[in-house]
Amino acid sequence: MAKILSKAARRALAATDWRKVDAMTDEDIARQIAANPEAAPDMAPEVDVRAIRRATGMTQMQFAAAYEFSVRTVQEWERGAKRPSGPARTLLRAIKGDPEGLRKALAAA
Repeated sequence: MAKILSKAARRALAATDWRKVDAMTDEDIARQIAANPEAAPDMAPEVDVRAIRRATGMTQMQFAAAYEFSVRTVQEWERGAKRPSGPARTLLRAIKGDPEGLRKALAAA
């Protein structure tokens, strides 16, 4: 699914000197991130929410209810419209590792 870019984004991409970007070393990148951590890209690994949910044998509605997500959020993650945030990625990794144990822990809380 291709994203539609704003005019500002298209201008920024056109003005970028990609040779300089390609020439950057890991140290250059680390220095820039240290100078402005808010500008650092999200390098977190992708989470395949659909695969995790299917492994539990649940529908989107059941999965959302069991793990306290909204159904809409699960749908958006699965179609790629949104990515899980840091805490949600952590919870999804826990679900992948022990879906039943996590479901029991949430039910007991």
